[in-house]
Amino acid sequence: MGDFVARTPCKGLLPLEIGNVVLSEIDLGRMTSIMPFKGKQAMVAGILKSSHEVDLPEPNRLSDKAEVQVIWFARGQVFLVGADPDPALTGHAALTDQSDAWAVVALEGAGAEDVLARLVPVDLRNSTFQIGHTLRTQMMHMNASITRVDADRFQIMVFRSMAETLVHDLRSAMEGVAARG
Repeated sequence: MGDFVARTPCKGLLPLEIGNVVLSEIDLGRMTSIMPFKGKQAMVAGILKSSHEVDLPEPNRLSDKAEVQVIWFARGQVFLVGADPDPALTGHAALTDQSDAWAVVALEGAGAEDVLARLVPVDLRNSTFQIGHTLRTQMMHMNASITRVDADRFQIMVFRSMAETLVHDLRSAMEGVAARG
């Protein structure tokens, strides 16, 4: 039997720097989908606060502390990132390990907004999409989660199987923005 070697989704594709924009892969560690059971949202919020010191975020928002993030992902669903979920959550929410399911990249630099403007149908300018804002949207023909984590830095998540397409589409947009100067 052959030896299996773990690979990150973007292995050999990144990092990439074109113009003022850098694209790099992020290893967020453990990622867990949390979907509170009916009537248990307050209990889940309390457990996240006491065990991880993060709030259950409002829709389209990120809650974070140090290396732990809670990302709003959909109605009734958040992702706990960077920490093992507290076992106390099991009686109050459906938990699913998502650690190997996603390709996660950082897009950063002065032209990052311009790059994303070529790929997504929403306004991601800092005036409307501020630090800590997150959303689910289409990026070209892929489903994506996009979070602004700093003034010129975005965290982008797509299904692992779309990693090569993600890098291709971002590279093309980065080249287009760089060509315009």
